[in-house]
Amino acid sequence: MSISKGAPSRAQASLLAWIADVGAVTAPALAALQATTGSSARARLAAAARTGLATGWRPLAGEPALYTLTRAGLRRCELPGAAAVRVSPANAAHLIACARVAAVLARRYPDHAVLGERGLRRLEQQAGGALASAVLGLGPGGEPLSHRPDLVLWPIDGKSLPVAVEVELTIKAPRRLAQICRAWARCRDVAGVLYLAAPPVELPLARAIAEADAADAVVALPLGALDSEEPAQSAVQPQAPVNPGEPSQDRRRVALGDRP
Repeated sequence: MSISKGAPSRAQASLLAWIADVGAVTAPALAALQATTGSSARARLAAAARTGLATGWRPLAGEPALYTLTRAGLRRCELPGAAAVRVSPANAAHLIACARVAAVLARRYPDHAVLGERGLRRLEQQAGGALASAVLGLGPGGEPLSHRPDLVLWPIDGKSLPVAVEVELTIKAPRRLAQICRAWARCRDVAGVLYLAAPPVELPLARAIAEADAADAVVALPLGALDSEEPAQSAVQPQAPVNPGEPSQDRRRVALGDRP
């Protein structure tokens, strides 16, 4: 494996930045993002791996390889202190799904940036507080226990709050899922929360949202509901006029273009 010492091309720098933002990506996700062929996307990712800036992982037979940044790749993205993402059979399916969702969101909402959980963690560490995370409670020392979403849809113009995106493939314990939904319902750092759920999760998730009384803050859709080639106008729309004297009403409804 060789480490590229020259300055990356604009296309390579863009690819590295996207991997850094999402955490782990696949060739199908890159192809969806750039509206290109799978072979072209695989070639670009393989080239990044050959230069030592990315690493390819394939822990699941029959599923696409995942690519993450190496330490050299993180340094190229000016993230020398960031930890490299580790891929395993336990988390690969979720990472693959998140990469696909990230690409679709980026295509559908060009006025927003898409950030993964690792990227959000870095921003919150720099800011010294929550930016798009829910607080589940307090730890033994009184510190807030944060729950970060899988992805964040961040408005580029900064004129609205971000949208938290959760990708649910497996069923969580009912109490835990309701706790997270309740925390999102209380969260005032996001415009709303979009859950994209695999079929086995749809009914338990609907129950958790109802139990937490979180329907005003949380929208649940099937995992493939956003797959579309058409960009949407906006990811969030005002649900009602905001009264500055009533912070509890400062919410936004997640709007999903051609959502059923």
